[in-house]
Amino acid sequence: MSYRALVRSSVFASVLLLAACSRITQENFNKVQDGMSELEVQALLGAPTASSSAQILGISGTASKWESGGAVITIRFVNGKVALKTYDKQGPK
Repeated sequence: MSYRALVRSSVFASVLLLAACSRITQENFNKVQDGMSELEVQALLGAPTASSSAQILGISGTASKWESGGAVITIRFVNGKVALKTYDKQGPK
């Protein structure tokens, strides 16, 4: 592979990485609606940074978190559907 091709592929990979990180925004958070499925949310935000699940008396619950650039989106799913969501953006320290 030539040096130019290597640089181009590195730049392309960096752009893809930045595009993936930029999904954690107030705008995308606003697109998340109550009742959306986990798969619909992941199509919008990507895979969560962290997730935990529990099941009690036949009701399943999952808490998922997406973090990037000081922004944090937390979504709680009940039986696979959005039930509660929060967005927090920390300013520079």
